[in-house]
Amino acid sequence: MIAVQCGHMEEREGLLPDIDRLGVVTAMVLLAFAITRVLPAPEFTVTLELPGFYFALPLTIQTAITLLAAGLTATGMDWLVRSHPSLGGKTTLEHWLLPTLTTLVIGITLPVLPTIETWWTGFAVGAVLMVLVFIAEYVVVEPAAPNYAAARAGLTALSYALFLILTTALRLAGARLIVLIPMIFLAAGLIALRILYLDGSDRWDFPWAAGLGLVCAQLGAGLHYWPLEPLQFGLALTGPLYALTNLSANVTQDVPLRGAAVWPAIIVALSWGAAALMR
Repeated sequence: MIAVQCGHMEEREGLLPDIDRLGVVTAMVLLAFAITRVLPAPEFTVTLELPGFYFALPLTIQTAITLLAAGLTATGMDWLVRSHPSLGGKTTLEHWLLPTLTTLVIGITLPVLPTIETWWTGFAVGAVLMVLVFIAEYVVVEPAAPNYAAARAGLTALSYALFLILTTALRLAGARLIVLIPMIFLAAGLIALRILYLDGSDRWDFPWAAGLGLVCAQLGAGLHYWPLEPLQFGLALTGPLYALTNLSANVTQDVPLRGAAVWPAIIVALSWGAAALMR
């Protein structure tokens, strides 16, 4: 009993989430994905037919479970953050974005993994990413926390890693352009929105986020027709997202444009160079 109480006191002092709540939320989300391995997977197709246009979107039980798990993640993150002693009357909305996106990325990636071994490997990696995002989002509630800088840097790195995984998985799945463009726009916009919120301004920068999402979606539409491997496709999109988000953060902080553009240009060159060398 004393050991348990000491553990909870250490969590509070270190501003880490309650281990019981964290375990419950993570277990429930992961259980939803594990169920997809044993449930039958009937498929039905949503179609839209117009003169000169035919759209077909196949949906499965995995699609419904992924959306359910995303909603559960947002609710669970809200439950975790509301236990933070420094939250006060502040909203928790900004802490939902990356955890929910993490769940969606896991749900999109797992079905395209070719073997049972890679599926369980992806499941384990997804579980680790989810826990890290939960913890980091909890920590950044309090900017004065001793581990705030590490949590903020971790959220930024995890955001770009999620985008790389998502774009790679979409390419691996052979997603059609009509599905690819909105997925890239949504993911890039949400990631840019969260990262720009974390830059210290604590404000929603919707114009920049929408613009970055649109640029990435247009770039993805162009690269869709190139003979690129999945990882090449992901790198070619993740580099510009990082560069443009960094550039927008510098510009909003009144950094001169010439100086603000140097590092983003280097990042784009490195990411595209790495993608080219993979051929």
